[in-house]
Amino acid sequence: LMMLILVVASYIFLFKTTVGMRLMLCGEHQQAAGFVGINVYFQRYLGVSISGVLAGLGGFAYIVQSAGCWDFKYGVAGFGFLALAVMIFGQWKPFRIFLAALIFGLCQTVSVFYAGRWGIPQFVYKMLPYVVCMVVLIMTSKKSKAPKAEGIPYDKGQR
Repeated sequence: LMMLILVVASYIFLFKTTVGMRLMLCGEHQQAAGFVGINVYFQRYLGVSISGVLAGLGGFAYIVQSAGCWDFKYGVAGFGFLALAVMIFGQWKPFRIFLAALIFGLCQTVSVFYAGRWGIPQFVYKMLPYVVCMVVLIMTSKKSKAPKAEGIPYDKGQR
């Protein structure tokens, strides 16, 4: 229930509020945003801060969930890679990201519950989320569109 509330809240924030739409504009057309008077530097710092807080909450949730068996030797077992794949597969839209996270979460659950059953080695089940991730990305990566200004530094004088 909380996940659905967060998905709806993030959709409303991004697509219905001024702050969210400015944030998306700075990710798509930073020069146009700067031209109309939006502080692009502030918006980018705001976006990075929000993503950092959300990543920290995600890491905290992972640690709390596995507190009984946490070992620094294994870290988070590549879940950061899966998180990036969820963003790419979800095409940076909240509802699609929710569906992608459900798919990968289902694969992770299957890998935990059925590990070592039916004579199949445990490592095969542990590979399942990553294999499904690679297959899904191969099938959908051509259609995926990242924000146009992602990774491009903002230069006021470029206009």
